This record gives sequence, C-alpha cells and structure tokens, in this order.
Amino acid sequence: MSLHSLLKRLPLSEREFLVGRSELRTYRRGETLYAKGERSGQICLVATGLLRVVVDDDVTTDFVREGDFCLNLEMSEAALHARATLVAALPASVYFIPAKDIWAICRRHPSVASEFLRLVMNRIAKLRVHLQRISSLSSEPLITCVLHELTSLAPARKGGYDKRISQEVIASYAALSREIVNRTMRSLELRGLLWKDDHAVYLRMDASNAPRSSLPSDS
Repeated sequence: MSLHSLLKRLPLSEREFLVGRSELRTYRRGETLYAKGERSGQICLVATGLLRVVVDDDVTTDFVREGDFCLNLEMSEAALHARATLVAALPASVYFIPAKDIWAICRRHPSVASEFLRLVMNRIAKLRVHLQRISSLSSEPLITCVLHELTSLAPARKGGYDKRISQEVIASYAALSREIVNRTMRSLELRGLLWKDDHAVYLRMDASNAPRSSLPSDS
C-alpha cells in the first residue's frame, strides 16, 4: 500500500497498523462505490484511477484523483454517513481505511488532524472557484477550463487527458447539457484546438484564448 504523504510522518508501527486495517477494492468505470446517505465507516484513499463526487441529479461537484483521500463523511464518529455519491470516473483501485482508526490517529497526532483540515479547506476553496467559474463563464471558456483541469486529474501517458472520460461526465461537472459539450468540443476540434487519438484527448494550451466559434451560443 502506498500511503498518503501525511500518513508517512507517523511512526512505523502506526503505519503498519493502518496498512493491516486497509482493504483494497477495484471498480469498473461508472461503478458506484457508495451512495449519498449510505452509512460508511471508512475513508477512501485512491490508489489508481479517478473518482467523481456526485450530488442530486448526477451533478459532479469534485474529482478525487490518484493519491488523494475522499473525505466524504460527516466528520463525527456518531454519524458516519456519506455526504455524496462516489462513482468511478475511470477504472479505479481504492483503499478503504476505517474512519475510527483515522480519528484515533488525529487525536494522538494533532499535526495529522491539521493536515486533514487543510485538505478539507482546500477542497472547499476549489469548489468555490469551480462554482464561480460556472456562474461567470460562457459555455466554451467553461468547457476549455474543465478540459484543461482534466489533463491533471486524468493525465494520459503522452499528454492530454484519458479518452475514457465521457462527455456526459464533463457535462455533469460543467453544469451544461451533453449536447452543448459535444457541440463545443466539435467546434474546438474543427478549429485545430482539440484533437484525439486512441487513448487521449489533447487541447492546445491557448485554446481558451483562441477566437470563438461561429456556432450559435448555448450559454
């Protein structure tokens, strides 16, 4: 098991304890790990792949990439329920660590608790930026921002992002219809700003600054 950097600071005995308590599970693309409201006394650490955090009506609010925790539980030992549905955006291998073991470590090591708090605050800040982007950008700039973000969330071997990320997932994250995403990506492709191969989708770095398409606006 490859431990997250904040857990590597723990004494060897505690690291070995966590490894022994962890369970590795694999998921196919599109498979649900657990549903919103479901009781789950475990914290997820993504070993490989990409997960998406889904709220009502299949709206993707966040992604959890390789090496990251999904802190998707009520932060109380009395009520460990999932705040949102967790779905594999790509085939994924995920470690499940008992939340009570993590809370116990946080009590013994305040620095680890502080790091978990920092992770939560960073995710909240990222969500605020994403919501501001949705509310302020028209469809093409918004979609190009999302595509650029995917190159770091789901990088392909030779650049770009993994082609298995569907337009449906992109639409759910951008809060747009699949038709708008399809039309915009087709426009970017016709203008030479986006191209594909068998494994990845590539986007020119200056795509967001390129002249707009003559297609009617859908924003």
